Amino acid sequence: YSGQREVVAEEMGHKVYGELMRYSQDLKAERKHHLQEGRKTQQYLDQCWKHMDNSKKKFERECKEAEKSQLIYERLDSDINATKSEVEKAKSQLYLRQHMAEESKNEYAAQLQNFNSEQWKHFNVAIPQIFKNLQDMDERRTVKLGEMYRSFAEVERRVIPIISKCLEGMVTAAKNVDERRVSAKMLLKCSRAPTLEDLSHLPPEQRRKKLQQRIDELNKELQKEMDQRDALNKMKDVYEKNPQMGDPGSLQPKISETICNMEKLRSEIHKNESWLAEVEGKHGSRSERRSSADVNHHAPHGRESPEGSYTDDHSQEHRSPPQPDPHEFDDEFDDDDPLPAIGHCKALYSFDGSNEGTLVMKENEVLYVIEEDKGDGWTRVRKQGGEEGYIPTSYVEITLEKNSKGAVTYI
Repeated sequence: YSGQREVVAEEMGHKVYGELMRYSQDLKAERKHHLQEGRKTQQYLDQCWKHMDNSKKKFERECKEAEKSQLIYERLDSDINATKSEVEKAKSQLYLRQHMAEESKNEYAAQLQNFNSEQWKHFNVAIPQIFKNLQDMDERRTVKLGEMYRSFAEVERRVIPIISKCLEGMVTAAKNVDERRVSAKMLLKCSRAPTLEDLSHLPPEQRRKKLQQRIDELNKELQKEMDQRDALNKMKDVYEKNPQMGDPGSLQPKISETICNMEKLRSEIHKNESWLAEVEGKHGSRSERRSSADVNHHAPHGRESPEGSYTDDHSQEHRSPPQPDPHEFDDEFDDDDPLPAIGHCKALYSFDGSNEGTLVMKENEVLYVIEEDKGDGWTRVRKQGGEEGYIPTSYVEITLEKNSKGAVTYI
């Protein structure tokens, strides 16, 4: 069940959350662009208004100057003491001011007309277009959200059948709980206090290899610490014989630290060796069962049915033991004979078998059971083609045969 929730989380992360984050960044950039266009449009309109206002003020100034020149000319023209040159000068100044006022008037009219035109474009073309772009962007955002909701719903819909099977299995397992057996297992677990540190979550063969690899690495580290301790002791002896070379007491803290590290490593090695002995003990019991199965290895062929069941052949009970084969040691280095099937199982779900020692399994595939779950959540099986490995017990429906441990069917 948690695996399917992880599938949903991964799909949400890649197809929904990641896509929305990228799309959100694009929308932010697009929205920023549209708002910048709006600011540019407003700034251009403000600039047009300033030009119009400046031309208006210039026109007012020129009109005042023209009126002032008019008064001066009229005063000199009516003054009998004024010379003709003064009157002509005032008259030419009046014409100049009137001409400049007329030019300022034309410029102001042009700027006013241009501002009115740009103002109309601003409020009837530019700003509506910017708002339309923002509205289109928001509509596309809404459509994208709808697509993401559909994607999320599709992810949920794909895992619902598997989740339903998981929940049905959980209900069935809950109904079949044996309180006494569970209590005994809990007491055993509390006494052993297993953790993931002992690699108990791995299949037996892979667990054995990992533990052996860890022990080898710890031994190497221990050897390094021992070498360092010996070197420090030698250096200490040299300092004691030749005090001028150094203080022997300065090396004692380092020597004590090295000895402490050695004790920790020895403790770790002892702990891992005990776990390894436990795993190898289980392998030993499997080997014994394999040897006992070899006693019946000379039974007639065809005893094992395609489903992994067996039929009793009472005619074999009075047969004499098989005679020694003079060539029985010729195959001394050959692989052991395969374990006999004690039942069969049907895959409820697919399993990729990516870890060492595990087996790839397809949904509804039928496999031979050759070793029951020892409490670690793994069952050893064999395919029709002879390939063996471990699969999660919770992924299959197992049926054990009568001659193994009673006809038991469980999930």
